[in-house]
Amino acid sequence: MSQAKKLSVHNQEEQSVNYTEIVQSSQFQKLMRSKNAFILPMSIFFFLFYFSLPLMTSYTKVLNQPAIGPVTWAWVFAFAQFVMTWTLCILYSKKAQKFDEDVKHIMNDINKGR
Repeated sequence: MSQAKKLSVHNQEEQSVNYTEIVQSSQFQKLMRSKNAFILPMSIFFFLFYFSLPLMTSYTKVLNQPAIGPVTWAWVFAFAQFVMTWTLCILYSKKAQKFDEDVKHIMNDINKGR
């Protein structure tokens, strides 16, 4: 089979996917609940942590105190934001692998039902 025919067959299979059936399946609903349960709290935490630095440096003097020698808490907090960002990225990457596996299971179950 030529490459063009393979692509055509693959495209026809993709077009025949019943998305309504997938969205209404209990597995998909469970996947969306678990994604929202992970993403929403992480997003809220990220925005609170991220915007607390400019707000605290603009409206308070809490971070102006020295932490380690001449280094103030503002610098420590700013460095902590890098650590927080990398940590959240690693957590999301690991969780996304689990989400991808769940999507494969959903697609396999849908394809078995045909």
